Amino acid sequence: MPNRRQAWLRMAAVGAVPLAASGLHLLARNAPEPGNVAKVAAPPRDVCIFSPTFAWDGHSGGSMLAARAVPNDARCPVCGMFPARQPRWAVQVIYADGHAHFLDSPLSLFHYLQHVKRYAPGRRRAEISAIHVSEHESGRWLAAELALYIHGSTLVGPMGNGNLPATTAGEAASRLIERVGGQVLSFASLEGELPALLQALAPHSH
Repeated sequence: MPNRRQAWLRMAAVGAVPLAASGLHLLARNAPEPGNVAKVAAPPRDVCIFSPTFAWDGHSGGSMLAARAVPNDARCPVCGMFPARQPRWAVQVIYADGHAHFLDSPLSLFHYLQHVKRYAPGRRRAEISAIHVSEHESGRWLAAELALYIHGSTLVGPMGNGNLPATTAGEAASRLIERVGGQVLSFASLEGELPALLQALAPHSH
C-alpha cells in the first residue's frame, strides 16, 4: 500500500512540472515590458466620501428647522466620520426644504460652509436656513450663529486638536477657557476666514 501511494505522488509531481512551466510561460508572456511599467495608472491621491442629506420627518411633531436627533448612520460630508458617536461635537446644517447634513465638529462645519458646492453637490450656501451646534459642556443644541468657538484649546475631539468646541457667551465661555485654554472666536469671523492652522486641516485638497 505505501508503495502504491508513493507511486501516485511521483506521478502527480511529474504531471505538475509541465503545468508549472506552462503557468510560468503565461506569466512571462503577459508580463508588461520594462518600458511599459510607467504607463500603469496611479491610484487617486485621496478618496471623497459622498454623504447624502437626511430628509425631515414630518411626523416627528417638531419644526422643520429645529434641531433633531443625529441619525446613527449619518456621516460627516467633510471627513466621513459618524457624528452620533461624539454628540458633544456634533453639528447639523438644515436646508430650506428640511434636508439636513450632520457633521462631526464645528471645524468641519466651517470647511463645509466655505465649500458648500464641494461637500453638498447641487446645494448653495443661501439655501441653508438653520445651523445647530452642540454646546460642548452640556450637549444641548445652540444656534451656530450665536455660539462662540474656542480655538487653541487642549480638548481633543473627533479629528484631534483644532475642533473648535462650541460654547455660550459669558460665564460659560470663561469657565471653559479657564479649564482648557484657547481664545474665543465668533461664528462670523470663522465663516469669513479660518485661522491658517485650521485651514490647513482641511481633509481634501480638491
